[in-house]
Parts: sequence; structure tokens; C-alpha cells
Amino acid sequence: MAEPQLDLSKTYDAIVVGSGAAGGMAAHVLTSHGMQVLLLEAGKKLPIEQELRSMEWPYDNAHRGYLPPESHSLTFNEYTIRNPPYGPGFEKAKHLHSYVGSSDYVKNIVVDEREHPFTGTNYAWVRARCLGGKTNIWGRLALRLSDYDFKAKSRDGFGEDWPISYSDIAPYYDKVDLYLGIIGVKENLPHLPDGIFQRPQKLNCAEVTLKQSLQKMGRVLTQYRAGVTSEGLKHNKYRSRCYGRGACERKGGCDIHAAFDSPTGLIYPAMDTGSLTLRTNAVVREVTVDPETGKASGVQFIDSQTMKDYAVHAKVVVLAASTLESTRLLLLSKSRLYPKGLANSSGHVGHNFCEHLMGPGVTGRAKDLIAKPSTLDDGRPGGFYLTRFRNLSEKHPKFIRGYGFEGGSGCGMFPHGTDVHGFGASFKEEVRKNQGAYISMGAFGEVLARYENYVDIDPVLRDKWGIPALRFHYKFGDNEHRMAEDMKETSQEMFEAAGFEIVRVSSRVLTEGWSIHELGTARMGTDPKTSVLNQFQQSHDVKNLFVVDGSAFVSASCQNPTWTIMSLCWRSCDYLADEFRKGNL
Repeated sequence: MAEPQLDLSKTYDAIVVGSGAAGGMAAHVLTSHGMQVLLLEAGKKLPIEQELRSMEWPYDNAHRGYLPPESHSLTFNEYTIRNPPYGPGFEKAKHLHSYVGSSDYVKNIVVDEREHPFTGTNYAWVRARCLGGKTNIWGRLALRLSDYDFKAKSRDGFGEDWPISYSDIAPYYDKVDLYLGIIGVKENLPHLPDGIFQRPQKLNCAEVTLKQSLQKMGRVLTQYRAGVTSEGLKHNKYRSRCYGRGACERKGGCDIHAAFDSPTGLIYPAMDTGSLTLRTNAVVREVTVDPETGKASGVQFIDSQTMKDYAVHAKVVVLAASTLESTRLLLLSKSRLYPKGLANSSGHVGHNFCEHLMGPGVTGRAKDLIAKPSTLDDGRPGGFYLTRFRNLSEKHPKFIRGYGFEGGSGCGMFPHGTDVHGFGASFKEEVRKNQGAYISMGAFGEVLARYENYVDIDPVLRDKWGIPALRFHYKFGDNEHRMAEDMKETSQEMFEAAGFEIVRVSSRVLTEGWSIHELGTARMGTDPKTSVLNQFQQSHDVKNLFVVDGSAFVSASCQNPTWTIMSLCWRSCDYLADEFRKGNL
């Protein structure tokens, strides 16, 4: 496709910073309204199909799919015993990656931790600086929030209610479902609204056994609601329907683009309008402000390859760089008019940081499946989702809010779950006999949004481009740890009730950040004194500044956030375009 070139003398209608789920959606919606948009991405455009290689067998890879010797991926123990920025002790590793970067297929997608340092409390900060961002490696679970989430304070008294309800965002969930594709099964649950689903995948034997057992307990296991098109999308020539033929469990995306990713799902169609200019390798370091009006005037960025500094101008600035990077930009954009950082008159930028707790879970073995013929499960975009059942109609005595489980069973390219040790023909036979019998699941729980959990700017440390680094002040609290105990107990109880042999029960809580679902640092609200944005993700302080990624969340819920981020962004950008047309920005 013909790509318009960046014109530094031009004032664009809008600059969008970031090209992931939020940035891609902003580009799609604003160009559909005829606005001239500049999309800035800090990383490069990767030849993504060459990176992912989902049809490659591990034995055809020089390192069996793992990292080459000069690279290292942080492990759970390294996150817990070493302090950011994780420099000393890793001298042998030329490249240092987050825990997600443990695969040869994603080593160029996730960042080098040395180039992108941060300080403070331990945090597993997964970043992907390339076109599409983390949509190149996301887990694909696409869930809706409900009024159990949007109005959680009204139910249990903690935190704040969102300034919207489910009825406000439901039409935009529908738009995202239809435009990007989603698979699943309707369950008619008030706390997990149904979408407009394409043909779902099937549950396998052990999953059906668990589902039937849970029904007796009044709990719901449903097929994985994946942001994947199983029937194709007639309106998008860059996407293909799912054929169930790749290594979907690798930490990497979909190289036939059946699973949603921002470039093929949103950015390339937006470029076809002729209204989108894309500039990669653009590390934004500041949002600039007109000293007369106090409005955003554009951004300054550094070319990541040449280190040259540039300034570009726009009538509207849209931050979609991911929760923590957008927050970092707001805090860095200080001026005489905004001494505490841009859009921060409330003092809440960086605060109310929340995400999802992970770790507790269970692995079991369905004894009736031992030595049964193998099934093909590598190509499934997901297994099952066990929906929230805590603090719905009854109040739990030890904690508020809830959690759900993701899990799966079946045969994988690398057998899962087995603790069998040995070598030779007998060992191989034991693995083959048991591999299809294993089933496991792990919990995702809501982390409460608390003011004392926050990020700010480190006064000394800078990244490769000389930009001050982020500093974390963030730990799970008592509510999270009490919830984690319940996760462990209920997971074991449910597997035992299903008749599974318990192989392993995990009780450890994974390092903060492990969910890759950072949220809430520039939250929405009706009161400018206690929130950063209004219900359309528009700054209370700077009317032509919008922040459309996960930082706008008021609470985390226990559902994965990507589908909600895109639905909120679509709604906000419709509003932005309408206000722009009226001359109100």
C-alpha cells in the first residue's frame, strides 16, 4: 500500500501515540470520520509472519523454540530476588527480556529490558515496542465488563463507580465484535454479558467433564471467548479465518491473522482510507502545550534509530501508548501551566494503579483418558473460561470482588502437566500415554484500585533515549492475598468434585504485573478533583487531549481488558470526531 510520508510542516487533525489495541482503534475510528491522523509508534514495523512461524516444528528451530544463548528471559525467582532495573547479575546476557520473551518467536517483539529500565518495587512489566504493540502476543481472551464492574462501589462500598454503565458501552462492544470477530457461546449471565459470537470451538473430553460437574455446583464453564474470526470477515482483506492449524499456545500471535492484531485488524484498513500517516521508530518524550491557550499543540519525539529530535503538531492529541507509557508521558509533560504534569490538576495521574492477580491454580488428570488416542489441540485459540462466582448474590466474608479461571486440556506439541522423569523408550511411552489426560486452570482476580499504589518518574535513571524512567510504588494488598487463598481452595475442590486426580496445586502469587493487564493510572470520573478524564476519556484540564488506553479504567474487574479498551476507545473517538466537527476542541 502507498504510505503517506510524515510532513513536519503540517498540522494534523489528530496525533495518536501508540499502535496497539487502543492506538489502532483510534486510528480506525478517526479516519472513518474523515480526520487526517498521524499515528506514532515507538518501535519498528516487523515482518511479523517471519517472526511468528507458527507452523515451524520445534526440531526445525536451532534452539528448539527457545532463546539463543546471548539472550535471557527473566524468571519468576529473578523477579522476586532482584531489584529493577535488573542489570547486575545478568552480564552474560547481551539481551535481557521480560518473562514473556522466553521464546525465539517473540524475542524481537518484546523490548530489551536494559534499553527500557524502570525502578522501584518489583514488577513484571511486559512491553512490546513494534507496530501493533502487545496485540502481537496477547492471549486473545475477549470478555465484556458488566454493571457488576462499572457500579462495583455501589455494591460493596470500595473505590469509585465508573461514570458510565453497561448500556453506554454495549453498542460499542457490538461494533467491536462485528468488526474484529469473536468466538464464543451465549450463557445469559448478568455478570459476563454475551457478545455477537461467530462459530465457537468445541470443548474436549476433560473440559466437558469439568463443565458438567460445575453445573451441579451452580458455576459456569464456557468455551474460551477469543478475539478470533472463525468464519472470516468480508470487510477486511488482511484477515483470515481460523483453520486450527498453528501452534497457538506459543507466546506469540497468529501469522494468518485469524486472531486479532492491531495492524491487520485496524491500522492497514485505516491506511487504505488515505487519511492515515504512520511513523514508526518515533519515541515520544513530551506532549507540547500552547502557552496561550493551555491546549495540547502536538508532541516531541526522538527517532529511535538516528536519535534525532522532531516536533509535530496537531489540533488534538490522543494518547494510546499503553497504561504506564501514557502515564509516563503525562508526568513528563510539565510546563508553567502544568507543573505537576499534563492533565494532573487532581494529583491522580499515576495513582489508583490496578491489574489482575495471578498464580493460584490446579493441574489434574482425567484418569479415564489415560492411554486414549491423541487429539489435535495445538491449533485451538484457547480452552475454557470459568466465570466469576464470588460476591455476586452472596457476600464472601474475607474479601470483596471476584475472580475467574482460564484453563484447558488436551494434547500439545510439548506435553503439559506431567511430572514424570526418566529417559528412553519407557519414558516416552509414559509421556504419550498421559499427555491427553491432563487438565489445568489458573485464576485471574481483581486487584483493587488504591491511591497508594502508584507510579512516578525516577529522578535519576533514564532510558536509552535519555528519557526519565518510570518508578513503581506498587504491591498487592490484604484483599488480594485473601482472594488468592480462596482461588487455591476452590480450584482444588472443583477438580476433586469432577473426579480428577490432583497432580499439582499452585498457591504462590505471581509477581505484580504478571497478568500484563496494567490499568487505572488516569481514571475516568465526574469529579475533576478525584479523576483525570471524563466519561469520553477526555482530559478534565486539557479539552483537546484524550487518553484512550487502559489507564482510563476506574477499576480492574476480573475480566481481561482488551475488548473493553477498544470499545471505550471507539465510543470516545466517535465523541471526539463529533466535537472536532463542531469546533469544540
